[in-house]
Amino acid sequence: MLVLACGLLAILSPVLFGGDLRRLGMVRFRLVWLPVLALVAQVVIIEVVPDAPAALLEGIHLATYAAAIAFIAANWRIPGLLVVAFGGLLNGVTIALNDGTLPASVDAMRAAGLPVSDSEFINSAVLADPVLPLLGDIFVWPEPLPLANVYSFGDVIIVLGVAYAANKIAGSRWVRTPWQVPGVDTAEPEPASGSSAEASRTSTPGPDNSALPHPAEPVVVGFAPLESLTPLQQRLAALRPEVTGPASYRAGTVKHS
Repeated sequence: MLVLACGLLAILSPVLFGGDLRRLGMVRFRLVWLPVLALVAQVVIIEVVPDAPAALLEGIHLATYAAAIAFIAANWRIPGLLVVAFGGLLNGVTIALNDGTLPASVDAMRAAGLPVSDSEFINSAVLADPVLPLLGDIFVWPEPLPLANVYSFGDVIIVLGVAYAANKIAGSRWVRTPWQVPGVDTAEPEPASGSSAEASRTSTPGPDNSALPHPAEPVVVGFAPLESLTPLQQRLAALRPEVTGPASYRAGTVKHS
């Protein structure tokens, strides 16, 4: 919970540097369900079924990091996520090398008020012969502070990556230039060919209206130059003065002989 709370504060940190948090809601993440599923899985294995078979719980714990890495791989162009991925990779590799548990320091665990040994599954524990112990939970947020817990180098890097991403996207004073949000600050990339969006933009060509007269121009039908009409035609045309047309064609201009 400590890392989760620090991550939330990191997301809100642009407010302190003049950033616009509304820009965070404009970013389109892919596979958002993966980190949500990973978080739910960690809560379940730690709080709901900690006495389940150890091999199963350790496998699920490791799978949550794999899900987080897959999410970052799908969104790596978003600033800060590669930093988050590096922190998660440090934790994930250390957990994998220690059979699904992140090793912890005895002194750190005691300072945080956490049990040094426990029969139930915990994601961080004191191990007899840990691999890469310096990458384990060697830092402490001690009691009686709220959310007292231990944390690792990887956790610190993850929180810093989240803070950088939030400030870069929100355009705070902490970064030199804000990130250009696709579809908001830059043109939205074209969808792949063959998609439904492409099909919706394809329409049947309509008739060629380039030869039609401009709506503001009168349509002249059945008129001819006066000098080309016979005397009889001129007299008949003079009987229809209400018909309008170009000035040189108007029947009303015919003089009776």
